[in-house]
Amino acid sequence: MIVEKSETLAVRASEDVVRVRQMVRTHAVNAGFNLVDQTKIVTAASEIARNTIDYGGGGECRIETVKVNSRRGVRLVFSDKGPGIPDIERALSDGFTTGGGLGLGLSGAKRLSNEFDIQSAPEQGTTVTLTRWK
Repeated sequence: MIVEKSETLAVRASEDVVRVRQMVRTHAVNAGFNLVDQTKIVTAASEIARNTIDYGGGGECRIETVKVNSRRGVRLVFSDKGPGIPDIERALSDGFTTGGGLGLGLSGAKRLSNEFDIQSAPEQGTTVTLTRWK
């Protein structure tokens, strides 16, 4: 995999979620995504950015335009140093929430992505990596 462009943004406040959304859209447009695919990756980014703040205490997002052979995509890597996710399988189930939301953030972001991975450990933080391909 070749990383054509990479940027890292802080994710600590609501304004940062807006910046992440804007930068992800820019990468998606530059990768040649149609409007539907742009919307999917931006929505997934918004969900995970919000979780990074609400549950991880803030962190960062690396946004990459990637290429494998002639295939282009956008890969997002969100990381925090928060309390971690004790039960990832349960956290990915629709309707599960430890907050006041609908419990669709992680599972929804997973459905909106072509590739999705979570690494988490108690008191070690969480890293969510998602990729959408054109």
